[in-house]
Amino acid sequence: MRITTRGRYAVTAMLDLSLDSSQRPVPLASIAERQSISLSYLEQLFGRLRKAGLVVSVRGPGGGYNLGAAASTISIAKIIDAVDEGLDTTLCGAKGNCNAGEICLTHLLWDELGREIQKFLSSTSLADLSSRHETQSIFQRQLKQTLALQHVQSAIQ
Repeated sequence: MRITTRGRYAVTAMLDLSLDSSQRPVPLASIAERQSISLSYLEQLFGRLRKAGLVVSVRGPGGGYNLGAAASTISIAKIIDAVDEGLDTTLCGAKGNCNAGEICLTHLLWDELGREIQKFLSSTSLADLSSRHETQSIFQRQLKQTLALQHVQSAIQ
């Protein structure tokens, strides 16, 4: 089983977006800076997330992104699915041809594990993650670090 960088970054960026309580569109550059994710990579991910209706874009000065639905209705599974990250714990892509064209001895075990992971990710929302004290503390630390860095950069200029 693998959740690739694409899925991890999409979840991280969406969680960052849900934690930003400024009530204004969040520029991708802000998320990129806080989460150390390439801006061009985020642009690709947010194109897919927008197409899935998970985010809405606001153009122009002060533009950026907002959640496309309430954080409580956006599951982690929806985010991963939106960026084309199917979750497969089998070696055969769930086709059952893992052992010389036949189902292998442990196929059912890995398939069941995949269903349990999918169930967990489907039942966990952005709101669930956002409400965790630890998550909020980490985000506040990231905000402070970003503001401090911006202050230093503006002092240099």
